[in-house]
Amino acid sequence: MWLLKLALAAAGLYAAVVAVAYVLQSWLIFPAGFAAFGPDLPAGARHVELATQDGERFVLVRLPARQAEPRPLLLGFAGNAWNADALALMLHQLFPEHEVAALHYRGYAPSSGSPSASALFEDARRAHDHLATDAKAGIVVIGLSIGAAVAVDLATVRPLRGIVMVTPFDSLKELAAHHYPWLPVRLLLRHRMEAAETLRDLDVPTAVIVAENDTIVPAARSAPLREAARDLRSHIAIAAGHNDLYGHPDFAGALRASVAAVTHD
Repeated sequence: MWLLKLALAAAGLYAAVVAVAYVLQSWLIFPAGFAAFGPDLPAGARHVELATQDGERFVLVRLPARQAEPRPLLLGFAGNAWNADALALMLHQLFPEHEVAALHYRGYAPSSGSPSASALFEDARRAHDHLATDAKAGIVVIGLSIGAAVAVDLATVRPLRGIVMVTPFDSLKELAAHHYPWLPVRLLLRHRMEAAETLRDLDVPTAVIVAENDTIVPAARSAPLREAARDLRSHIAIAAGHNDLYGHPDFAGALRASVAAVTHD
């Protein structure tokens, strides 16, 4: 009898853990609080507020190019714990000759609402449409981690000069299953991002940057994207981890080379 009681108690505890994981999954995937504070931006930076279909608003930060020669606009989609102003500033410093924009995801201050995969996809399309009239030389999208999945989705519905993916994953479902093998995440996950499957149907210039010591997005989850890309222009591996990649001395050159690769005719 005590074995039965123990088994029932264990089953009840497991069910409770599963329920908590289901309820908290949006916070775990989109920890907006970690991205609340951004850096000071240089003169000329603008924050543009755009409306969503369901009455929320999201904010796009724009930084002008330092020269008038037409070049592709660089649109950045950040990682899930990045502040969009920080991403825009990094891109502006690396690519001063390009106009730069970055999206504050839904639910990430100062944007309103709640983040979700579908909300990020929808807002990326609206951001693109807002920028497209000014982007005479086209738009190159740079997606970091979860932002890479947003970039791939955008390419399914909007013309892009190219996509640069940094530490991307093939499938949010499979990535979650890798990190939580003891949970039925494939059944529980409400947010679907199937970047590799989507990329197979796209004919868009693509570049990939991966971190060789990445434990957050391991090679098994990034490699399928390289294999799925129909027009892979560049693949660069850097001896760094997922989060310290951006401070690695090779990163700036890798990102510049990747943008050059996808814009070279």
